[in-house]
Amino acid sequence: MVSDGVVAAVALVLVTASLPFYLYGAWLILDREDENVSWDLLVRHLSVILPGLVLTTGPVVLWMAPRLLDQLTGLSAVHAFLGLQAYALLLFGLTGIVRIFQVKRAADMYRDPEEHVDLNDLHEHMGAWRGRLRIGVFGYVVFWLLAYLVGVYRFYLRYVA
Repeated sequence: MVSDGVVAAVALVLVTASLPFYLYGAWLILDREDENVSWDLLVRHLSVILPGLVLTTGPVVLWMAPRLLDQLTGLSAVHAFLGLQAYALLLFGLTGIVRIFQVKRAADMYRDPEEHVDLNDLHEHMGAWRGRLRIGVFGYVVFWLLAYLVGVYRFYLRYVA
């Protein structure tokens, strides 16, 4: 049977490996001169972000969450709380992106992006949905980083020190 420390190290490596996917996915969206996101860019962005989410979510669901109650301490509770906040904000952001996607798809803006169309003119709630998306993504990243740092510290205390 594989030792607990080896599994913890693999989980740490997998979660650490997700960061470049998040950074590159963010760069794809942010490194543009306009606000238009083509269908190809959206698909490329999602194809980069999805492996990052899988690399993070896999260890959480398969290894961390099932063991939480067995090793519940103050630091593990903080780690779990920060991680749950990250996923809650991700879901909050997804509620915005789903509606943005629906409206942009209905307006055929992915295949034929018109540079002169203001996204807020497409629907009366577009500004709120875009705000949700920004808050959700920013919050996910902040809480992900905090949970990651606490997790690295927990790994150090338990398996290295």
